[in-house]
Amino acid sequence: MIINHPLLGPRDSQEFIYLGDAALIHRPDGMAEGALERFVDYTYLRDNPAGSHRELWYHEQGDRSWLVVTRDTTTHEITAVEMARDVARAEGRSK
Repeated sequence: MIINHPLLGPRDSQEFIYLGDAALIHRPDGMAEGALERFVDYTYLRDNPAGSHRELWYHEQGDRSWLVVTRDTTTHEITAVEMARDVARAEGRSK
């Protein structure tokens, strides 16, 4: 599988580590009320969707960047690749 890195161009997926659902970008506030329950959910509960899914990938054997890859889990077709920092900033502004 080829991941089209936004800065480096096409890279083999073996250069990356898959880290799961891109919702992990939104870490719970550890000081908020009910933080323990939120962290339990954050740490252990994951969706396992069939179809389009946003995922976190880490470019371990390259520039060590974090990416949000939108991939169809049934066909492995990649439809979007974004820098995770850009996704986090954009979603932070929209809240």
